[in-house]
Amino acid sequence: MTTHRLLLVVHRSEAQKPTTTGNLATLVLPRSATVVVDGKGGPPVDHSVGVDPEDSVLLFPADDARPLEDVVATRTRPLTLVVPDGTWAEAQKMRRRVPGLAALSCVSLPPGPPTTYRLRSEPKEGGLATLEAIARAFKVLEGGRGDAVEAALLSTFERFVERTLWMRGAIHDADLRYGLPEAARRVSPRGGHEAER
Repeated sequence: MTTHRLLLVVHRSEAQKPTTTGNLATLVLPRSATVVVDGKGGPPVDHSVGVDPEDSVLLFPADDARPLEDVVATRTRPLTLVVPDGTWAEAQKMRRRVPGLAALSCVSLPPGPPTTYRLRSEPKEGGLATLEAIARAFKVLEGGRGDAVEAALLSTFERFVERTLWMRGAIHDADLRYGLPEAARRVSPRGGHEAER
């Protein structure tokens, strides 16, 4: 169980992509919710979805973003981490257009390893897939439990990436670190055959 909460604000076009990763975080983290918005705004991100500007921060690398670890060090109450999920351009627009997001203080992540996301190209240096960013943030947020929370999120992420690459035929069975459920083999266009090298 996590102390802090995740609110994922997903751009409608991102929600329709098979390579989106933020939604996986909401499956792993029990204290999480999702709001889907369109390019013109969407439902307000406010008390109706558990967001109070006093107890919420926006994970966004704005010029005035504070390091997340500095914010956590001064807190005595749990935070809601609000994470925009979309392309960089969509995330910038959501911050301006979605009611409630502009009122939130922005936070940035500590440095860490580069992305291991191989399903899309990363246009921004140091950029991460949404789930990777959430994992790094919750490592900071959860303190002593942070390593375990990050590990659970990253394990889900790595399995998703690996299995998506397998479905695309980009990696062979021998390259699978996590294996495959038999159900995946039955529904895959690759069938149950073992890929030859």
